[in-house]
Amino acid sequence: MHVAGAMRHFMDVDLAELGLTPAVANALHELDPDRPLPARDLAERLDCDPSNITMLVDKLERLGLVRRQVDPADRRLRTLVVTDEGRRVRERVGQVMSDSRLLAGLSVDELATLRTLMWKVSDGGCPAEPPLG
Repeated sequence: MHVAGAMRHFMDVDLAELGLTPAVANALHELDPDRPLPARDLAERLDCDPSNITMLVDKLERLGLVRRQVDPADRRLRTLVVTDEGRRVRERVGQVMSDSRLLAGLSVDELATLRTLMWKVSDGGCPAEPPLG
């Protein structure tokens, strides 16, 4: 729990510097900058209620990270388009979410041991070896 808490703390601080909450950052991270997506599809991806998505998208739109656009294939549908600023922030969110600063002090051998131990506790007791690479 301590490790997860430390990771969450670093992530929350970095996201706050971007003006984002974890939920808003996660919504932005789920959007593909090259493929506009209806909000209902984003709700499915995030496994959350569509009314919550509206609040998240409103925040992303206020920050200038996404814009709502009429879908040319179905004019009744509005899609979410990641803006240029949204692309930049989304890239930074990806870096924040994959931050490994907690592991920086470990040696190569310690990282290998940690990897083996994490594999053991996360695979439900299955005896298969972790893939190399």
